[in-house]
Amino acid sequence: MARDHNVGGQVESHVARLGELLSSGERQPCIPCARQLHDDAVTLRKLSPKTQSNYVRAVINLTRFLSRSPDTATPEELRRYQLHLVDAGTSSIMLNRPITALRFFFGVTLDRADATAKMSAVREPRRLPVVLSREEVARLIDAAGKPKYQAALSVAYGAGLRASEVVGLKVSDIDSARMTLRVEQGKGRKDRYAMLSPVLLERLRTWWKLARAQGKMLDGGWLFPGQNTVNPLSTRQLNRICHMAAAAAEINKRVSMHTLRHSYATHLLEQKVDIRVIQVLLGHKKLDHRTVCPGGHRGPA
Repeated sequence: MARDHNVGGQVESHVARLGELLSSGERQPCIPCARQLHDDAVTLRKLSPKTQSNYVRAVINLTRFLSRSPDTATPEELRRYQLHLVDAGTSSIMLNRPITALRFFFGVTLDRADATAKMSAVREPRRLPVVLSREEVARLIDAAGKPKYQAALSVAYGAGLRASEVVGLKVSDIDSARMTLRVEQGKGRKDRYAMLSPVLLERLRTWWKLARAQGKMLDGGWLFPGQNTVNPLSTRQLNRICHMAAAAAEINKRVSMHTLRHSYATHLLEQKVDIRVIQVLLGHKKLDHRTVCPGGHRGPA
C-alpha cells in the first residue's frame, strides 16, 4: 500500500539520520544495530511500518542525549534519560512509547535486557472518553465543509473506524450488496468488516460521483485521496480537519477523530445493542470504559 511505502521511507530516513549522528562521534557508526533493530521489528514481531519508524526514532533521540553510540548506554544512563524526558514535560502516553522501543532495542536487538532494568513504564491516568450527542455529531460533520471531509468524518462515526482505517479505505472496500465496509489491516494488522448504513452509503455515493466527475479519484483507488490522488489523505490531515470542524461547530469539548468512534459505540449501547456485537464492530478483543461511556451523557462534558 502507498501509505506503508511512505512510512517505510521514513524508517530508511531515520536509519540514515542515526548513522549521521553517530558518524560525528568518536565511535564508529552503529548503523548495523539500527538496521538490525528495523529488521527485528519486521521479522520477529511483524510490527507495522509506523511502529518501526517510532522505534528507530527513539534510538535516534537516545543517541542525541548520549552524544555517542546508543548500544553503549548503561542502566543508569537510561534511567537518567527517562528522567530527562519527564523533566521535558513528556506526557505519560508519549513517555511509554520510547520506553517500549528501547526495551525492544536492548532486549531483542542487543540481547541486553538488563540495561533497561531501571526504566519503568508510567501508568496512564484512566479517564472516561468524551462523547458527542447525535446533534453534535451532525453539526460537526456539516461544519467540515467539503464533501470529501464530510464523507470521511461520516465514515469515522457511522462505521466506528479509527482515523488510520478511514484513510486506508479504497473504493473497492465498499460492498453495497452486503452493506459492509472492508477494513484492511486495521489495528493489530487484522482485517474485519464494518457495518454500512443506507444513509452512510448514500453519502459515500454522492462523494464518489463528485470526485469522479472532478477527476479526483482513480479507478480502484483511495476512497479519500490526498492532493496527489496516488496517495491517501493522511491521518494528520484528517485530524486537523476534525479539530477545525469542531471549532467551526462551536463544540466546547475536546474533540478528536477517536471521539467519533467513542460516540458511535456509546450510541449503539444506548440503543441496547449487545456489547459483544459492538466489540466485533470496533475490532476490539474487549471493551472497557475508555471505549464506551455507559449512559452517554453521564460522561464528561
